[in-house]
Amino acid sequence: MRVAGLPVLEWTNGASGAAFDDDASELSLRAAAGVDWSNDSLGGPGQHRASMLGFPPVGDFALDARVRVVGDRSTFDAAVLGLWCDENHWAKLCFEYSPGGQAMVVSVVTNGFSDDCNSTIVEEPFVHLRVARLGSAYAFHASTDGDHWDFVRLFRLHSDIAPTVGFMAQAPMGTACDARFDRIRFADAAPADLRDGS
Repeated sequence: MRVAGLPVLEWTNGASGAAFDDDASELSLRAAAGVDWSNDSLGGPGQHRASMLGFPPVGDFALDARVRVVGDRSTFDAAVLGLWCDENHWAKLCFEYSPGGQAMVVSVVTNGFSDDCNSTIVEEPFVHLRVARLGSAYAFHASTDGDHWDFVRLFRLHSDIAPTVGFMAQAPMGTACDARFDRIRFADAAPADLRDGS
């Protein structure tokens, strides 16, 4: 698939529902029922049926987009920016619906098992998400306006496999999840300072 300003996008785990509206510059993804990425730290079965639409970046980079979910929401459904190496090494930054019925920024980093962290509650119907690479490290940020960025986390993926970065929808407990991504930007450089809002 072609999205303006990005390399050609390919699926990590088989084709899913996707469309790009050139006029609106909006990417739409539809997750099937029960799809997710999860390596349960409590020892439950892993889940990797969701498929990300992405590309392999070269060198330092930053990818950000405004994300939202349209229609009814189920627990843990999300619009996602992610990184994928293999089933044991991946990370995702999610606009996710919590068990308490709140939309939140949630991040998950997986090196064998998943480290799952809830961040801020989102009052608006959308949030801006950003993933960046700085050398061997990765950073997640979130923003209300796409200009001032709040630091979410800094981490590494312990894999020799070069990751794919991209877009995903998940619906682990629902029948579907319709995710939207617009104002998509890609740069071949990471932020100079991860904690100053830039």
